[in-house]
Amino acid sequence: MIKNISNLGDAALYCDFGEEVNKEINSIVINYFNNIKEKKILGITNIAPSYNKLIITFDLSLTNFDKISEIIKGINIKPYENSKNKLIKIPICCDDEFALDIDRLEKNFEISKDQILKTFFSKEYFCYMTGFIAGMPFLGDIDQNIRLKRLETPRVKVPKGSVGITEKFCNIYTFESPGGWNIIGNSPIKVFDKSNKVNPALINPGDTVSFYKINMKEYKNWNE
Repeated sequence: MIKNISNLGDAALYCDFGEEVNKEINSIVINYFNNIKEKKILGITNIAPSYNKLIITFDLSLTNFDKISEIIKGINIKPYENSKNKLIKIPICCDDEFALDIDRLEKNFEISKDQILKTFFSKEYFCYMTGFIAGMPFLGDIDQNIRLKRLETPRVKVPKGSVGITEKFCNIYTFESPGGWNIIGNSPIKVFDKSNKVNPALINPGDTVSFYKINMKEYKNWNE
């Protein structure tokens, strides 16, 4: 449950759920996120879940820190409903043109590209949060055997659709962006659609993602 509620500037607060990063704690964060969102509390302008924090911004002309924190403390949290979350299947092309860091991974892990990809594709990944760029999902947990730190020098431009791994997480770049994750492939799927005003993100916190491999021909023909 919430360990502490603190000010975050003049018009925001964050709920602290502890220092651990795991699926169980993140599920509690998402549970609070869903419950608070459903209550439509006066003055709250945005709610953003992260691995183990919940950031809430509010309109000072309508409410304040004390009022919001008291409401949150008094909320009777409903049981976490896994049925609301989705299993989403995402295709990836891992040809050399897209697997920008596969040589680096092979060298560090001392295993082949095929072994790295076999390990990666063998798991389902839980969406802890979205952010950094719009709709980018942070997905865990990567197998211990293929965990590696970020690039020492981040790229100025990572292509849209790139799938990267770093430490215990993988992600999908929803737009071209600077970044330092280890890129293993690219997906033709539109993970964030800004024209969708209701739910522009394909993957949301609490969802589960399963990746599968496609070849270059399938990749190029995907949206035709």
